Amino acid sequence: MTTTKESTRIEGIGVSPGIALGQAFVIRREAAVATGIRVNNAMEVADEIGYFDKAVSRSVAEVEALIAELANRGTDDGLDILETQIEFLTDPQLRGDTVQKIEQELKTAHDALMEVTDALVQLFLRMDDAYMQARHADIRDAGDRILRHLSGSPHTQRVYPQGCIIIADDLSPSDTIALDLTLVAGFATQTGGRMSHAAIVAKARGIPAVAGCGTALNGVDDGDFVVLDGLAGQVLVCPDAETIGIYREKQAHFAEQMALLRSLRDLPAVTGDGCAVELLANISEPDDLDQVIENGGEGVGLLRTELLFMGRDALPDEDEQFAFYQEIALKAGKRPVTIRTIDIGGDKEAPYLGLPKEENPFLGYRAIRICLDRTDIFKTQLRAILRASAFGNFKIMFPMIGSVQEVRAAKAMMQQVRVELENDGIAFDAGMQAGIMIEIPAAAVIADLLAKEVDFFSIGTNDLIQYTLAVDRMNDQVAPLYDGFHPAVLRLIARVIEEANRAGVPVSMCGELAGDPLATRLLLGMGLRAFSMSAVSIPWIKQQVRETTLADAQYVFEAIRGLDTAGEIRDFCKNN
Repeated sequence: MTTTKESTRIEGIGVSPGIALGQAFVIRREAAVATGIRVNNAMEVADEIGYFDKAVSRSVAEVEALIAELANRGTDDGLDILETQIEFLTDPQLRGDTVQKIEQELKTAHDALMEVTDALVQLFLRMDDAYMQARHADIRDAGDRILRHLSGSPHTQRVYPQGCIIIADDLSPSDTIALDLTLVAGFATQTGGRMSHAAIVAKARGIPAVAGCGTALNGVDDGDFVVLDGLAGQVLVCPDAETIGIYREKQAHFAEQMALLRSLRDLPAVTGDGCAVELLANISEPDDLDQVIENGGEGVGLLRTELLFMGRDALPDEDEQFAFYQEIALKAGKRPVTIRTIDIGGDKEAPYLGLPKEENPFLGYRAIRICLDRTDIFKTQLRAILRASAFGNFKIMFPMIGSVQEVRAAKAMMQQVRVELENDGIAFDAGMQAGIMIEIPAAAVIADLLAKEVDFFSIGTNDLIQYTLAVDRMNDQVAPLYDGFHPAVLRLIARVIEEANRAGVPVSMCGELAGDPLATRLLLGMGLRAFSMSAVSIPWIKQQVRETTLADAQYVFEAIRGLDTAGEIRDFCKNN
């Protein structure tokens, strides 16, 4: 293809695998700007509240129309996201906070909503859990929808040219759901990451996507020929004919690979020499189980419970929590579900708890540290989980454990709750196992001592990497130093697995490293036999498991022990 524009390669994050080739369709979104207008009297205050309520009603109707469109397509991909958006749009706290700013600060509905939405977005962005952090996009999406109606410019369905590749600053979750796949071949965005809902929807719908490309995408113009590599995380702008030919071959090969992955869904995750591996998923709500089952997952290795406690004015009571866990138990059936007790505090704010503001929330008052102090919160959650355990196959897991004393205190509290339930004649699973997250380096170092106290380990690599390398992975200046292939991280992981296996304590991994196909053989070689990940990653890891042997995996592990850097280890895993 002849072009007068210079060929460019842009690096980003591959968030949904696949190869797409086509012309760029560029979307530039203007951010909402505060008007600075003040209301002058009670009548105007009442008018602004009325404008807000009308904009919310119109926004709900808009989302309901999108849900109806999904039904017409015969798909429910993204349905849970849209239903959650309606819950947010109609949340009494959103209305209450907005109305309060209109009445007390005399702001317009537009400016009041902007401030409320921005505060919620920042709350989620400060979280260290990648899944929770990515939820800021859902809040922004819903807030922007109301703002469009307030400003008189409701969302209109875009008309995309056939086979185009969307180039955008960002795509909201609902934008991604609404994409017409008969027209759109893929998308690339300046912002976003693997855990964003746009990325999750893209994976579910099979749309190749690259996020986090930065301002380099500003150099892409409408009509430029673009190659999108969602696996490598690259965008090629105006490539030459030879490069286009190479990527068309890669595209055909990828289609063959996807057909193979789909064929693996109901096959066991077993190595070539007969070693069974358990593949589980990380979830946050009952609807997530649909994707677990669809992708051939054997159960839930991590149920995050924080969403129950956030975005509200008061703690959820025992019955509300019980209903949430019971729904998951009934939906999961006999599949195992490991529930992590509340990991809140520090960066995961819940204003009603009155927790102090901390300069370094990652090292602060959070998770088990709060639970052992605030036994009212902890006991209520334990009672709800134990009650729901009568309906499913539950395990319970305590996060942020750093000492034997903390484990013993948590187990003592759990035993106290068991006795109370027995005395009250309330059914529960008396044999429910209790384990811990290994996500603090101290816990990895004393894994031999902790193994004597618990029924199982789960290695939380996201925090373990961050704490081991002293890297805030949300800080762009040091984020490149955050690397699960760093020798120090791998030595700690290997130690935990070795000590767990020696003690006969089951060990799994539930961080992002568990869902990285490049790490699968290495982790198998260390002795890991249970992986928990994003549901959409399960087929990829299953393929890696089925295509290797324990002998090959052990060879990889032994070989990397002689390497000195994360780059060397990563390259060895790629080439062997």
